[in-house]
Amino acid sequence: MATPADQRLLELLGRWLESLELHTKYSSLDDDSYWKIQPWSEHQRPTRWIIDLARQKTVALRAQVEKRAKSGDTQFSDALELMAFLANLVGSEHIERYIPVAEARNERDLSGEAPETGTGDTSEQPVVTVTATATREMPKFSGAKRVPQPAGTAQVARNERRPASVAKPAPKAPIRPPPKKPAAHQPERAGPTDGAKEQVIADAARLVQWGRKWYELPELIARMADRPALPDVRRILKENKAAIEKKVGNT
Repeated sequence: MATPADQRLLELLGRWLESLELHTKYSSLDDDSYWKIQPWSEHQRPTRWIIDLARQKTVALRAQVEKRAKSGDTQFSDALELMAFLANLVGSEHIERYIPVAEARNERDLSGEAPETGTGDTSEQPVVTVTATATREMPKFSGAKRVPQPAGTAQVARNERRPASVAKPAPKAPIRPPPKKPAAHQPERAGPTDGAKEQVIADAARLVQWGRKWYELPELIARMADRPALPDVRRILKENKAAIEKKVGNT
């Protein structure tokens, strides 16, 4: 019999799967339409393969929860809830690379401009379902109000008509080049640490196992949090290609 923790987890996983289905539909939208379709929080737009991977892992986790619930394991769901709580409370850092929850009731109409109400409040706009190919005109932003020019007076008019006195230019001083400073020794830029190299190698092996091409690895890894810069990632991959291929072959 399913425990309350089992029911909570299954309900949460169900919402995640519904959200990922919407993200799959949104993956065919252009960037302008994507950022308008939902009231998103700040994040990096997820790619299609990340969405598919998240859906695959969510389905697998739901199957595990259902299997443990049927076998009478009352601790499994409790442990997952505790792990999720601690991951957010202790181990999580502020990142933008995540898949935000999308809800069908929050979808916005991209087929045309919403009627102007004059108040600027969009919280009461109706929610309708749209297709992935729908387009919408860019919203019109009202420009800042121009400050009126001060009213002219007789004194101002006389000042504007008065010719400016021509000042004699001061004699130019001879231009002398600044004294040359001795060249300072530029410290060499420190390369990535051994820990960073090991992390890049592990990321590369994992991405290759997931079906990513070799030429895709540098940019994918460099965009991850706390990874070296793109040139350093390319150099690490080039120098350790044989080790990465061996690591993939052993798994």
